[in-house]
Amino acid sequence: MNKVILIGNLTKDPELATTNSGISVCRFTLAVTRNFANAEGEREADFLDIIVWRGQAENCHKYLRKGSKCAVVGSIQKRSYDAQDGTKRYVTEIIAETVEFLNSRNSNGGDSQEKVEDKKEVAELEPIDDDTLPF
Repeated sequence: MNKVILIGNLTKDPELATTNSGISVCRFTLAVTRNFANAEGEREADFLDIIVWRGQAENCHKYLRKGSKCAVVGSIQKRSYDAQDGTKRYVTEIIAETVEFLNSRNSNGGDSQEKVEDKKEVAELEPIDDDTLPF
């Protein structure tokens, strides 16, 4: 079984591209903090390359930004390629099946006026007598 679940923060804005056949692909790097401290007492992070395909790729590009917190469920994939200098390079990537956005819209620079309007609507609700409820 090849399954990985990660929670971390994006190190930069995601990059969206399209294959020759028109399929969207989004790439970003996720910084995932380790559960233990090193010898100096600091918690280090691993920087993992994430690949997302199709509609989910477009949503990641649209809604995620540098610093966004997200959860990724996917699988680990290794590949190799020949670099321009003739050396063989090896890459380990996470192919995402699911990406869940963990930041609220407001913490990523969303409109704070929306929050004020939500509170206003709640304040205008009328109380309901419990005796009139059918359950």
